[in-house]
Amino acid sequence: MESKSTVLEHLGELRKRIIISAAAVIIATIASVPFAQPIFAFLKAPASGVIDRLAFFSPEEAFLVYMRVSFSAGFLFSFPVIVHQIWAFAVPAIGDDFKRYAFYFIIFVSASFLAGCLFSYYILLPNALKFLLSIGAEDLVPVISAARYISFVTGMVLACGLVFQMPVLSFFLTRVGIINARILRKNFKYALVVITIVAAVITPTVDIFNMTAMALPMVLLYEVSVWVAWAAEFIGKKRIVYGRA
Repeated sequence: MESKSTVLEHLGELRKRIIISAAAVIIATIASVPFAQPIFAFLKAPASGVIDRLAFFSPEEAFLVYMRVSFSAGFLFSFPVIVHQIWAFAVPAIGDDFKRYAFYFIIFVSASFLAGCLFSYYILLPNALKFLLSIGAEDLVPVISAARYISFVTGMVLACGLVFQMPVLSFFLTRVGIINARILRKNFKYALVVITIVAAVITPTVDIFNMTAMALPMVLLYEVSVWVAWAAEFIGKKRIVYGRA
């Protein structure tokens, strides 16, 4: 009965965190609506020189494009709130004494997410668009749907932001005992294969430049993840020693 009660408490806590996160996204999305047009222009900037104008093919498409732009901006702006809710839900599993690090955790995760988004925006997207639109340029005239373009850009930017969370994931998995630094180091060659596959999936081109541009930061993030896992283990051992003392 006690176990069932504990599960229900966890589900209730999870529901609370999801509701707060969803509310933050909705509020940030609504606040972003008046700025949808300049945000759209910002997202279109990587296509400068390769796409003159975007098209829409149904009466409601332009409206839906601006709504998607507002939602993407809302998710980005509310990301620190979402991170805080994830931290608040997960901290009992990794140790209540970590509560005092909440501010640093939110800053680090938000900064790494933003770094991934900016990396995609400034490095990957311009080169990917140039490569993709150069295929068949002599025989085909590109007429790009605004909805398809925004879906492509926001999907790629947010995916890179999430990929840059590898060290954070490493910390949590180490704290709950699923992985450790030794396992990560031992399986580096397998991780390299996975990184190559993920880089190929995220970058929609088949040229070596873009795949390498995505894979190299992921390899660096994996190395950082190893050290993060080692730090998480060290903190855990230190807590046990002091606990015994």
